[in-house]
Amino acid sequence: MLNQIVLASNNAGKLREFSALFATQHIEILPQSAFNVPECSEPHCTFLENALAKARHASQISGLPALADDSGICVNALGGAPGVLSARFAGDSPKSDAANNAKLSAKLADFSDKSCYYVCVLVLVRHPNDPQPIVAEGIWRGTWQLEAAGTYGFGYDPHFYLPKQGCTAAELSPDIKNQISHRALALQELLHKIQAA
Repeated sequence: MLNQIVLASNNAGKLREFSALFATQHIEILPQSAFNVPECSEPHCTFLENALAKARHASQISGLPALADDSGICVNALGGAPGVLSARFAGDSPKSDAANNAKLSAKLADFSDKSCYYVCVLVLVRHPNDPQPIVAEGIWRGTWQLEAAGTYGFGYDPHFYLPKQGCTAAELSPDIKNQISHRALALQELLHKIQAA
């Protein structure tokens, strides 16, 4: 039975979300920084390949099962961009949510189709060479809103408008977001697969 998992990320927002979501399963999520795991390169063009690389990397160094998520926002009018480049869409030095949001708003200003969706791919490896990683995916559909709204969440949340809820992801309380987000959907599938294993 899994009771500790290393999260292959240094993103404080993701650590908070995963810790809250896994707490109901009595699984402790440990940050990779606790094991001095350096950032893993993400050279691949798919969420799945990047998540798998990060999970194996964190498990190898920590000696524990590791969970990696690769996620981002995909915009239909831009052919799925920024996709796997979401975190560094406006550049790497330094990475900036505000700069990423400004760049995407500028690119979408002249498009009538502002439909977009968040993708989260989760990969759990029980050990570095796990031949059968557990993989789950969640997709959360919305529309890009040019004006930012809301103070919750992180990343592109202030611009990710949810027609059904009538607000942006950043206007949802964390409790609600943790039930309906791409990460929550992927985690529900992952937990189901863990329990069935």
